Amino acid sequence: MPNSIHSDVDTAELRDRFIEKPDDVADLGEVALEEAAIGAFGLHGRQCCFRVGTGAFFCLGFKPPSLPQLHPLLFRKCSEICVITKKDTLMNKHILIILLLAVTAFNSGCGQGSKENQDKPAAPKDSVAGQPVKPSKSGYADINGLKMYYEVYGKGKPVVLLHGSFMNILSNWSQIIPMLADRQVIVAEMQAHGRTRDIARPLSFEAMADDVSELLKHLQVDSADILGYSMGGGVAFQFAVRHPDQLRRLVVLSGTYAHNGWWPDAEASFSTFTADMFKGTPIQTQYDSLGNDPAKFPDFVKKVLSIDLKPYDWSKDVKNIKAPIFMAIGDADGVQYEHALALFRAKGGGKMGDMHGLPKSRLAILPGTTHIGMIMQRANWLVPMVTDFLDSDLKAAPPTF
Repeated sequence: MPNSIHSDVDTAELRDRFIEKPDDVADLGEVALEEAAIGAFGLHGRQCCFRVGTGAFFCLGFKPPSLPQLHPLLFRKCSEICVITKKDTLMNKHILIILLLAVTAFNSGCGQGSKENQDKPAAPKDSVAGQPVKPSKSGYADINGLKMYYEVYGKGKPVVLLHGSFMNILSNWSQIIPMLADRQVIVAEMQAHGRTRDIARPLSFEAMADDVSELLKHLQVDSADILGYSMGGGVAFQFAVRHPDQLRRLVVLSGTYAHNGWWPDAEASFSTFTADMFKGTPIQTQYDSLGNDPAKFPDFVKKVLSIDLKPYDWSKDVKNIKAPIFMAIGDADGVQYEHALALFRAKGGGKMGDMHGLPKSRLAILPGTTHIGMIMQRANWLVPMVTDFLDSDLKAAPPTF
């Protein structure tokens, strides 16, 4: 593999030193190079090739337009990007999870990645990454055999945020929490994640939903809005099914209510992941830094993956949820459009609102948005849509001329 190249090396020299044939690399990404000041990356055809930290090199099928936006966010001071030629390229179409690892680097001490934030002082260690926001309450609750770590921010109508696989409060919600300042935001780390230690219990959406229910009782919150991302979306669906009296409204971002709601290649990829793929990545670093036993990291990876290896289908129960639902996916997400549309139709969608009125539930398919990008790139799009859904009386008449 080539050695990493820093931003003080011009792109012409990069071509001379690392590209045997100019056609091997479609674009050196000068814009991202100049704006992020972090190194160089290369495109091999449609493959964006990079490495996470000092780990192995990986290639993902992203097209050039998304790369300048991704690089300042994901890799500033956190990872080194290298130009890779055909000989060096590691191809694995099921490696999508590696981007998640890179994203986590952004949230595990790198600070906000955009240029306008680079000159701001570092946030306090115990605050949400890059933002001077501290919880009003935090600690551990004895929940169903767990010592469940949680934090509470702000005041107002309560909303519970449920993170995705391998993630924790900082890595999933660092951008979102400050944008919900007019609400009481409750965040928790699920079984085996973050500071919530694992117990001798299978990891399941149902059990985690029950944990959230008990946490709300512990916090003396009668009912709340529930927002879940990816794995947390599955937990949110199960919370709505199992604990409807504690639910006000439901928001699911890039989550599924049946295993075949994922695109087939995404679902097939879950069985290919191993702990070795995470070696040296920010996810492993965070796992160690939060007081977990490093020797048990392979067990952690195996357990988290287990939840996606078991078939599930809650279609009937989810379509009968009484609470209003807002489901959002990306147009380049891992979730199939038809999966989201089926739920929206079951909740009253699929009709011309000008003629029939607006349904109480909502659907959004965000353009130019991947599964990871839903949280890491689209917070400024998502939060206004989410808060409008949560605040609306949902009885508004359709607009007229």
